[in-house]
Amino acid sequence: MTTAIYWFRNDLRLEDNPSFLQACKSVDHLLPVYIHQPSLEQDTAWGFPRIGEHRKVFLDQSLQELRSQLRDLGSDLFEMTGDVLDVFEKLKALIDVDIIYCEQIHAPEELEQVALLSSAGFKTNPLWQSSMLDPLDLPFSLQEMPDVFTQFRQQVEKQKLRFAIPVHAPKSIPSLPAIELTSIKVLGRNILSSGNKFWGGERSAHTHIQQYFERRLPDTYKQTRNELIGMNYSSKFSPWLAHGCCSAGSIAKKLADYEFCYGANDGTYWLWFELLWRDYFRFLHFKYGKKLYCSQGLSKVPSNQFDSEKFYKWSSGNTGESLVDAGMCELKKTGYLSNRMRQVVASYWIYDMKGDWQAGCAWFESQLIDYDVYSNQGNWLYIAGKGTDPRGGRPFNVAKQTQDHDPDGIYRQMWLT
Repeated sequence: MTTAIYWFRNDLRLEDNPSFLQACKSVDHLLPVYIHQPSLEQDTAWGFPRIGEHRKVFLDQSLQELRSQLRDLGSDLFEMTGDVLDVFEKLKALIDVDIIYCEQIHAPEELEQVALLSSAGFKTNPLWQSSMLDPLDLPFSLQEMPDVFTQFRQQVEKQKLRFAIPVHAPKSIPSLPAIELTSIKVLGRNILSSGNKFWGGERSAHTHIQQYFERRLPDTYKQTRNELIGMNYSSKFSPWLAHGCCSAGSIAKKLADYEFCYGANDGTYWLWFELLWRDYFRFLHFKYGKKLYCSQGLSKVPSNQFDSEKFYKWSSGNTGESLVDAGMCELKKTGYLSNRMRQVVASYWIYDMKGDWQAGCAWFESQLIDYDVYSNQGNWLYIAGKGTDPRGGRPFNVAKQTQDHDPDGIYRQMWLT
């Protein structure tokens, strides 16, 4: 009888979770685990928490829904607190299990965790599953992928690649190990509402995605995606995608079905286009790895120095530039910010305030409900001119952005009063 652990990471779902499905098909007993890591509760080098309250609440909501789904299938979710290796060594001592299935996350810290487990004798089975496209379908190896997004996109489109076919949720889950598990069970934290418009979990993700397509909002996506106010100007899929409450492949499949029913248009193309950007930032990690996390990134130009006084003004929304301040207030109050405003405030921090891009990147990690390690790193490198973009940095003219996107001051009035 084979017993294994399934380690949920950023894949808090049962539908289109190939790694979890593989585990269910391969073993007789399965222990689903989520680990709350103390290192993520600590302050960053810049003196603020690595994970803010909005993201914690969304995570707890997502875990609550996942636990409910697992219980409906006769299993459960065991939340543990501790360093990854310590937790698994404790479990090994208690239930004599050394087989671990999990999602592969190809970022330095997450890769190091799996490598540490393997070196300690655990049989780890990480499986890549967080992209819309299957890397094996690409017309190039990830180590030789085009650096420039446009070239990457053109090669993908030339091959008519759209998405990897999603897999179904398991119809049954192997039983829990036949041993007293109360000694390792840690209940989830109290589930609270953060007062924002998002609620975590796979069922909530499906509800949101369903209504988005039913209201035919993809048709207007290209025209509205740079707006600043409301729930309808963009898809708002990102919080659930970031926690793995839904998959990019399942959204792309729904988009393809939508186009079959109603026809393709600029809006549906641009929705797929943005999902492709998400893949691009993921795949770059296979090519450049830790280099993407260096202060100078892929460039040879030193970064700006960190100034704590300037950073406080920026992060608290007290720069004196009203559009930037409104954006930073929205971010802090809600844990969310439109893509357009993310670019504006990041540019202002780097180019107008001469701020350290890595501090800004870390602030977004702390504050954003939809923080995604690949996209956050990729977008900050892109704005700072330290990634693969041959045109260098992307400074934004705040006066022009204000005139283009908030000419009547409605957005600023909303967040600055």
